[in-house]
Amino acid sequence: MNSEDVKAVKRLLSEPQKIVIVPHKNPDGDAIGSTLGLCHYLNKLGHDATVVSPNDFPQFLKWMPGSELIVNFEKDNSLALKLITGATIICTLDFNHLSRIGQMQQSLEASRADFIMIDHHQAPADYALITYSDVSMSSTCEMVYNFIEALGGRGSITPEIANCLYAGIMTDTGSFKFSSTTSRTHRVIAALIDQGADNTQVHHNIYDSNSSDRVRLLGCALGNMVLLKEYNTAYITLSQEELDAHNYKKGDTEGFVNYGLTVEGIKFAVIFIENKEEGIIKISFRSFGEFSVNDFARAHYSGGGHINAAGGRSESSLEATTEKFKELLKQYKDQLTS
Repeated sequence: MNSEDVKAVKRLLSEPQKIVIVPHKNPDGDAIGSTLGLCHYLNKLGHDATVVSPNDFPQFLKWMPGSELIVNFEKDNSLALKLITGATIICTLDFNHLSRIGQMQQSLEASRADFIMIDHHQAPADYALITYSDVSMSSTCEMVYNFIEALGGRGSITPEIANCLYAGIMTDTGSFKFSSTTSRTHRVIAALIDQGADNTQVHHNIYDSNSSDRVRLLGCALGNMVLLKEYNTAYITLSQEELDAHNYKKGDTEGFVNYGLTVEGIKFAVIFIENKEEGIIKISFRSFGEFSVNDFARAHYSGGGHINAAGGRSESSLEATTEKFKELLKQYKDQLTS
């Protein structure tokens, strides 16, 4: 954040505000961790802050302090609308375009609140009074730590805040292995541990509390993995039938795409997940090195994200989607094999 933005935020927060904090639809660890971390901090300052999520979030994130107070726009629509209508400030975290919040978009566009955006994705939209956007950051949680620090609030970070922010940084960096993990990221992590984050317990809560159905679904996904060694690429498919057979719950496929990159020589990993309710194939892309999955997703799958991690979608069948993908790889062979 630049000095002018810091001054503007301090002016906005100089008296008690009614604040709504919003993550993107289908929120992940970074989205939930950043919104809850900021919510705890703002409430500690004396504001009336509430997280309103476009929809539900994975069970493995529901241990986070304050997660039980998140208002689900789909399930608690009347309360959510009341909070949005009454908000004087709306903070949007871990997304940079209002189209990422589904049915909430119209409500936020109609709001007269002052908007604050905190996000690390490319090409931010121009809807916020204050935009803190930095694509070099590992995660929105790291940015929230910087935001709090810039406001002079580092000493106000409680163990609850520290655990939320630690979780988001850990998940969005792939347990600190992605190239977005910088020396600054590690210094922030060290500070969070000093301020009460229980790193061992956070890791256990997210990665070591699997249901038997999820473990079997992972086995199914790995069994479906296809290696295209001529393109240094691996992809996984999961049909709706396979999801149903393993009692799929939101978040169960989190991290599955990363297994492709653990195979020797693989630089590009993809997972295609059928969602018949929405009529789409949800796609996650990961890469190692300089191959930009952000550019790939934007060019072909109405998506985007970061250089090494992005998402997209297809409205074709699962089979047609994977066939198109294999055809597209021919255009990128030089980039993937150089």
